[in-house]
Amino acid sequence: MSIKLGDIAPNFHAETSVGDINFYEFLGDSWGILFSHPADYTPVCTTELGYTSKLKSEFDKRGTKVLALSVDGVEDHQKWIDDINETQNTTVQFPIIADKDKEVSTLYDFIHPNASATATVRSLLIIDPDKRVRLIITYPASTGRNFNEIIRVLDSLQLVDSHKIATPVNWQDGDDVIVPPSISTEDAREIFPKGVTEIKPYLRYTPQPNK
Repeated sequence: MSIKLGDIAPNFHAETSVGDINFYEFLGDSWGILFSHPADYTPVCTTELGYTSKLKSEFDKRGTKVLALSVDGVEDHQKWIDDINETQNTTVQFPIIADKDKEVSTLYDFIHPNASATATVRSLLIIDPDKRVRLIITYPASTGRNFNEIIRVLDSLQLVDSHKIATPVNWQDGDDVIVPPSISTEDAREIFPKGVTEIKPYLRYTPQPNK
């Protein structure tokens, strides 16, 4: 199947590096990040998993659980995790799915024939507490993912869900945000007591509401 933004992320059972899991039970009421890897012992993914591990406290602050996937088995995962911990100076604690039969990869459309008929592409999904897919990014095998950008998007999505705003280009936590066109300027001045700056009738800024 093809997963699109706004779709309900399908549930699955899987064997992982920390034991068997039910995806929905693993997520609970948390946000989730599911990201795939072509295989174990790949250099770019080794750096990604190490950096993701170092971001554990940042994901914890955002109520977000991380789950990786590779098409190799649990035994290979355990040995690879040892390498990741050693080379990236970290301790990987999040699960890595052992998707040897490619059931989860197929369910989430992680295999793109134009890239490889058998190996997963390097895709990443952000899934909200309602199990809806809010972000999909697919990277080429040669380019490491930017997890600072993933954190930035996660901050934006959580802010958008809690306040009636949008975030502009290159927005970072603490920057001014955009008042959506669906809100009149008159209403915006009541909703956002910190003030509204009108550049154009359709382009209005307000300080980040929760700062």
